[in-house]
Amino acid sequence: MAEDLKTVTLNDVHQQLGAKMVPFAGYNMPVRYSSDLDEHHTVRRAVGIFDVSHMGEFRVRGPQALDLIQRVTSNDASKLTDGKAQYSCLPNTDGGIVDDLLVYKLADEDYLLVVNASNIDKDWNWISKHNTQGAEMQNVSDDISLFAVQGPKAIAALQGLTDADLSSIPYYSFVQGTFAGAPGVIISATGYTGAGGFELYVPNEHAKQVWDQVMAAGKPYGLKPIGLGARDTLRLEMGYCLYGNDIDDTTSPLEGGLGWITKFTKDFTNAAALKQQKADGVARKLVGFLLDGPGIPRSHYPLVDENGESIGEVTSGTQSPSLSKGVGLGYVKTEFSTPGSKIFVQVRGKNFPATVMKLPFVPGTEEG
Repeated sequence: MAEDLKTVTLNDVHQQLGAKMVPFAGYNMPVRYSSDLDEHHTVRRAVGIFDVSHMGEFRVRGPQALDLIQRVTSNDASKLTDGKAQYSCLPNTDGGIVDDLLVYKLADEDYLLVVNASNIDKDWNWISKHNTQGAEMQNVSDDISLFAVQGPKAIAALQGLTDADLSSIPYYSFVQGTFAGAPGVIISATGYTGAGGFELYVPNEHAKQVWDQVMAAGKPYGLKPIGLGARDTLRLEMGYCLYGNDIDDTTSPLEGGLGWITKFTKDFTNAAALKQQKADGVARKLVGFLLDGPGIPRSHYPLVDENGESIGEVTSGTQSPSLSKGVGLGYVKTEFSTPGSKIFVQVRGKNFPATVMKLPFVPGTEEG
């Protein structure tokens, strides 16, 4: 029910901007302000600002903080130095994934975990269950607003709002300081678009001040507010996973193409089983595919071979605004996972030919 939805701090601002608001992960969120197509191209060609304050944030501190993070995440957080971030996931005990997340090292014995909005309680309970050594945990999700300023003109639009040299912040690195007059802002060279830019973690009491100043500073560069609709097409063009669609409690990191964040140099939840799976090889893999002709793939559409035999299922799909073609992600039998493989998307009984592609579909601007 609508009255049960949580709201982000700037909910009224989005409504004043004319956003179409929809329920998403338990929050009332802006899905678009103008059109998905216009907003998508704004981010690819210029710069846009997303309010993604529904995301969850946990502080993990103390002498046992790193040990806890190492045990519950698949990537090797011991490699992080101050000011660095890392993409990772929380494996479950059954071969699947509790969630994917970002791990930020703020300082020695001080980490910030950024999790998906739909999984805040689930992740908190999972990590808490494994916190047997007494790391200090704090759920600060309701205290922080998160803005993603994305696009090739992001540095130019934002540089006047901070003393930090934005052009010198490497990919998956961050600085902390004053931004747009607000203290304690994390300026992170991360994002979910492949278009470059920053994510700004802002204390709620300064959220409107930061939003308004970014909107004003970005205006000469064509900055516009961007909704969740364009966020989805942008991430799909890069082949980035969306939890609940492309990875979930039943998909292993190795099946989902996340072997690169699954480090067997340490022990973590279900590591032995995943290591065995790697040795044995997986029976299915997540791939990106491009439709050869017209058509738009959608989640749960069957994927078949040339004889119409089932080989998998679409997990995410859309019409790519950059390519003007249907693109998708889906799991297929491993023998069909090589780029160049021919597969078919079944739409209401009709088979549409597609080609497995090396990701991303559209070149990104990030380096890392």
